[in-house]
Amino acid sequence: MAKERVLSGMRPTGKLHLGHVVGALNNWVNLQNEYQCFHFIADWHALTSDYADTSRIRENRREMMVDWLAAGLDPKKSVMFVQSAVPEHAELHLLLSMITPLGWLERVPTYKEQRENITDKDLGNYGFLGYPVLQAADILMYKGDYVPVGEDQVPHVELTREICRRFNSYYGQVFPEPQALLTPVPRLPGLDGRKMSKSYGNDISLSDTPEEISKKIKTMMTDPARKRRNDPGNPEVCPVFEYHKVYSSAETIQTVDRECRVAGIGCIDCKKWMGERLIENLSPLLQRRQEYARRTVEIEDIIADGNRRATAVARQTMGEVREAVKLS
Repeated sequence: MAKERVLSGMRPTGKLHLGHVVGALNNWVNLQNEYQCFHFIADWHALTSDYADTSRIRENRREMMVDWLAAGLDPKKSVMFVQSAVPEHAELHLLLSMITPLGWLERVPTYKEQRENITDKDLGNYGFLGYPVLQAADILMYKGDYVPVGEDQVPHVELTREICRRFNSYYGQVFPEPQALLTPVPRLPGLDGRKMSKSYGNDISLSDTPEEISKKIKTMMTDPARKRRNDPGNPEVCPVFEYHKVYSSAETIQTVDRECRVAGIGCIDCKKWMGERLIENLSPLLQRRQEYARRTVEIEDIIADGNRRATAVARQTMGEVREAVKLS
């Protein structure tokens, strides 16, 4: 039996960080052993907010592919490609936009949220409002069975399902309805306790050296109520403890939890233990990344091969779509 398909992508807006690894890439690596996976570098999606300066998109695309390979994605198991290299995405986006009610887009939770929170960019454009339609085209193009997402992204998958049903009701059963594939993943906070983001300057990048990571960890925020060494702490509000939960042994986690609450250990020791485990865990990835970064030709070949494989599927799908809409 043919494997079920999984579709997911990332916007190439900058260097990937530890949050991407824990929140998505580790999951993608596991999924490729069970599903037929399509992962795309969403450079058109990057333009929805970064349209004014496109100077780094090409470099960011290559860096993202290096990060994906370093994290363990295998081009023999997963189709990895660049969105803009498959123009069929734009055609399907156009056709889907004809049948998508404006109200559906305006009610997307992240639309108003980002319009309010991102104040340094003008997001009053159709591209930003309509990106869920492009997202639907990305998913439906490959007739994806599942879309791996966190709980906050489920509304986007549901909108894709609504668009899918509307298209099928007009033109016949062309697309299967994709399902959200919820996989519980830990959420690593940034160095300052906020969401990890390059724009906040609180990230641990996959391109950082072990020395740079160690230096960053020393600056990490801990329990804000613990101002002195002999003050008891609360691990549950400490960003460092969240990292222990992911990277430290069960014995170390229990020790840190117990000793922090009674001031048996200080924050310096706590961060030192965590940093050692983190760097030990990341070392294979960091080494692979350095190796892939030097293999420029191989990276370009992997991208080109992924583009070809994705295009073959997209052309077949669009043939069916044009026939259904009576445009062939």
